[in-house]
Amino acid sequence: MSGNTNKANIKYAGDGFFIGIPPSGHAQIMDSKGDRHAAPTPMEMLLVSVAACTAIDVQSILAKKRQDVTDYNVEIEGERADDHPRKFIKFHVHHIVHGRGVSDKAVADAIKLSDDTYCSVAATVKPTAEITTSYEIIEVAEART
Repeated sequence: MSGNTNKANIKYAGDGFFIGIPPSGHAQIMDSKGDRHAAPTPMEMLLVSVAACTAIDVQSILAKKRQDVTDYNVEIEGERADDHPRKFIKFHVHHIVHGRGVSDKAVADAIKLSDDTYCSVAATVKPTAEITTSYEIIEVAEART
């Protein structure tokens, strides 16, 4: 074993609510009754986690490449199997980068680095789910001085 072990705690809070406490200590409420929409379900959190992991990577890589990114958004769609355990079988991640003179190559390379090397959440789900990506770059006007 690598010694790189993480530990979390999940506590039942009643009425289908659970409180998850990750290693950081920042509690997250989860709702087992997805139709209630009172808090995210674990599957919704997984969907967000895939998008957040790659977003963090891509934003960091673009900053290191000195790209003038003024806004950045990631949209994700996940397709689940019809039969139980209704796992995710497919994700599509769409990156939307706003900026000034942002290089197409820089964005493509950043996404590839995240997908192939850095995003541990994607690496965790890839054995059982296909992940596809796309991106668009939206040029914004120069800032007025």
